Amino acid sequence: MPRRFRQVDVFGAAACTGNPVAVVLDAEGLSEEELVAFSVWTNLSECTFVLPPTTPEADYRVRIFSLRTELPFAGHPTLGTAHAWLDAGGTPVSPGVVVQECAAGLVRVRQEEGRLAFAAPALLRSGDVDPALVDELVDILGVPREQVVDTAWLDNGPGWVGLLLDSAASVLALHPDATDHPGRWDIGVIGPHPSGAEAAFELRAFFTEGGEPLREDPVTGSLNAAAAGWLIDSGRAAAPFVAAQGTAMGRQGRIHISVDPEGTLWVGGNARTVVSGEAAL
Repeated sequence: MPRRFRQVDVFGAAACTGNPVAVVLDAEGLSEEELVAFSVWTNLSECTFVLPPTTPEADYRVRIFSLRTELPFAGHPTLGTAHAWLDAGGTPVSPGVVVQECAAGLVRVRQEEGRLAFAAPALLRSGDVDPALVDELVDILGVPREQVVDTAWLDNGPGWVGLLLDSAASVLALHPDATDHPGRWDIGVIGPHPSGAEAAFELRAFFTEGGEPLREDPVTGSLNAAAAGWLIDSGRAAAPFVAAQGTAMGRQGRIHISVDPEGTLWVGGNARTVVSGEAAL
């Protein structure tokens, strides 16, 4: 049956320079097999399916798939889904704030300066990374060990482990290869730009589905949320600031980080509908 569909570009500084997400609205009734099959078919880093909420506090419920793996939370799909839902005529229960229900809980999305921003969820895992795992990550990235300034778990759903390098230039020079390291990987790499640059940090995100080659995600909201919290808490950054991602892929991802008076960290960016129509599912 035809179901409303949007493909949304998220975090792009200009049209079609961010990270696309496929959004199937009216997804009620689809089987698990149909969800996975469509997600794999889109061949995007994420595909989302909008369902009726199960709690009166939420405006909708969403299931988020990274190809065949379901994620409890992901950043650019959150902004893209909220944009698609609003674009299709959705009206929030609370004016100005969309409340999304996902496997990680309720996530608030607000409008700010023409952009959408989500409230960063709490980390599921934080703290030090085992030295043996750091050695494996360094080998995958092919980076000299002395360029690694710090590491930490940055898991707010997708399972990111973060490495802070000495500079944005070191981040952009990476050519990772996980051929000799099978399994699922979710690797986030961060490096500071010189003082006065347009963006304060450069990020890159690499992931696998297990048994497949390492892929790079153009712009990653969940990683930026967790990395921003880490950088701010460790005194390496002060909000507000802008981060860049996707540069190595020819994209222009710009992620706007802010902290409100209550201490909530917000992760914002542009969201634009590129494809609008129906999906035959």
